Amino acid sequence: MPEWLKKILAEPTTSVPEAGRALGLSRNASYEAAARGEIQTLRFGRRIVVPTAWLKGVLQLTDEGGKEAA
Repeated sequence: MPEWLKKILAEPTTSVPEAGRALGLSRNASYEAAARGEIQTLRFGRRIVVPTAWLKGVLQLTDEGGKEAA
């Protein structure tokens, strides 16, 4: 796993563009997917973030026991 992705996944949330990058999307495509509900987001005032637990699940980075795969 690339270091930039490890850094993103180490935090509880990440930005929409960073989540999109992990999914292979451009910045605009990331925000469009978030607006359609295809990327799970949380809103805090004007700030929109993506839970990294959701991102790990989409990227299938957890084993069946729920622990992060190596």
